[in-house]
Amino acid sequence: MPTVLIVAVIVVFVAVVAAFLYFAPGRGNRHGSLRRRFGPEYDRVLARHDGDTRAAEAELGERVKRHGSLETRPLTPETRERYVSRWTGLQEQFVDSPQQAVAEADRLVAALAQERGFPAAEDHENHVDALSVHHPHHVNGYRTLHSSVEAGAGTEDLRAALLEARGLFGELVSTRKHDPDRRPEPVRDRQKVLPTRHQAKGEGA
Repeated sequence: MPTVLIVAVIVVFVAVVAAFLYFAPGRGNRHGSLRRRFGPEYDRVLARHDGDTRAAEAELGERVKRHGSLETRPLTPETRERYVSRWTGLQEQFVDSPQQAVAEADRLVAALAQERGFPAAEDHENHVDALSVHHPHHVNGYRTLHSSVEAGAGTEDLRAALLEARGLFGELVSTRKHDPDRRPEPVRDRQKVLPTRHQAKGEGA
């Protein structure tokens, strides 16, 4: 058999094997599992990798490998109440000092996450990666909060960031056992829409 023909046969064989491995049932199940688990976080990572599914799933798979077995610690009722009270106070503080309130909210969520057993916020990337494995539907709100503080965002952007981060805060103070595959419910504990300065002074609706 001519050498060229042998090489062609080998190339075709390798291509068939590669295609089989790529579309194998196990891989498809993994793809679906990661998409279900991470929800909007899956789409965010996929977009960051310019649609490269393999690269996105490799990153998410590594996160699960590193943080999937993390066991969160429960909060005592007293500790939970303390965090909820502080968050409520920050919402009231926002009216007069939005930048300071959002900065303190960023620190509060970081402290709460660490108290629940997540990595410390000093290593921010690792800290957020761990949160993304267990709270994928709300972690980007926390990212927005953190980046808004660092960027010195305007009042309306700060307001939106604080409201968005409230979802993760609610998950972290929740008393129920968290299932990362279930879409979480929004927090309702003493949470309210942030008032404007005029509303706080009774000058608006």
